[in-house]
Amino acid sequence: MDRLPPQLTPVPIRAICCALVLVVSLAGCSTKPPIGIVSGEVTFEGKPVEDGLIMFTPVDGKSQPAGDVIKDGKYEVKNVPVGQMKVEISGNQKTGKKLKAYDTPNSPTYDEVIPLIPPRYNANSELTLEVKPGPQQVPYNLKK
Repeated sequence: MDRLPPQLTPVPIRAICCALVLVVSLAGCSTKPPIGIVSGEVTFEGKPVEDGLIMFTPVDGKSQPAGDVIKDGKYEVKNVPVGQMKVEISGNQKTGKKLKAYDTPNSPTYDEVIPLIPPRYNANSELTLEVKPGPQQVPYNLKK
């Protein structure tokens, strides 16, 4: 049986298929959409919001919302899509009352909380933010 010179050796079909799959998959994974990391402080009437939530929702509805908790007035939200966002901030305030989890004598108790932040900052939010790529500090000083 005659052998072909090395430069003319047939390439196995499996190697060609693997190379083709690799090229196509790399083309589909070119770049991720740009994201921002938004952090800062949230105060209400000059006091840090101790327990809350901040959400960034795309105005155009074309990307995913992002959010995280507010703890002791501080927040950091990673992976926020770049673009115009509606910002919703909610927070709770302890009333000082303890409530029972169940109507039994040995029921565990928990702190009663009431909404602290007015609806114009959450359910009917008037807040917006143009998120840019990379880290950015954005404080929110909310008032009644």
